[in-house]
Amino acid sequence: MNTAATTPDDIVASFAEADAPHDIDLSAHTVEDWICLVFFWLMAGLVFLQFFTRYVLNDSFAWTEELAVYCLIPIVFIGSAMCVRRLKHIQVGFLYRYLPPAAGRALATAVDLASLAFYGWAAWLVARYTLAVGDEPMTTITWSKAWLYWLAFGGFALMALRALQVTLQNWRRGYSVLERPEAFEAPLD
Repeated sequence: MNTAATTPDDIVASFAEADAPHDIDLSAHTVEDWICLVFFWLMAGLVFLQFFTRYVLNDSFAWTEELAVYCLIPIVFIGSAMCVRRLKHIQVGFLYRYLPPAAGRALATAVDLASLAFYGWAAWLVARYTLAVGDEPMTTITWSKAWLYWLAFGGFALMALRALQVTLQNWRRGYSVLERPEAFEAPLD
């Protein structure tokens, strides 16, 4: 049994350690991370403006709600590219525990190729849709919705690019997160 009591000096030392500057590494962040961050804060600002004009000024700007909702489009689709890059999409890896290694490798490669094909196909569909109805105006502002659709296209194109990168990395490495999830877990500090 430890009978040593925590002293005030120990508490002061713990605060000093917590306040010590830590190196911040932003190298893991790429273009899609920063685009999502910009749209997130733009959306937050629009929601605050809507709240302020509605409840403080009692005369809300109608366009703030529409633009805040439209900010979700790049956050979702470009943010999904971030998930593809970081291997954070929902995966079912249970089956791979019981498959022989060769069958697991073949199935994981098929999953990589199917993901790549799906993202490319979805980007193509969104591009066709945008070209077909891109001149449609927004409800409260006379801006074209085309830029929203092109952001969704950009998200799917980025997902396809990131899926290609992941597929090539898995092929070079010889296994994927589906086959060896423990190799992709971050160490706990």
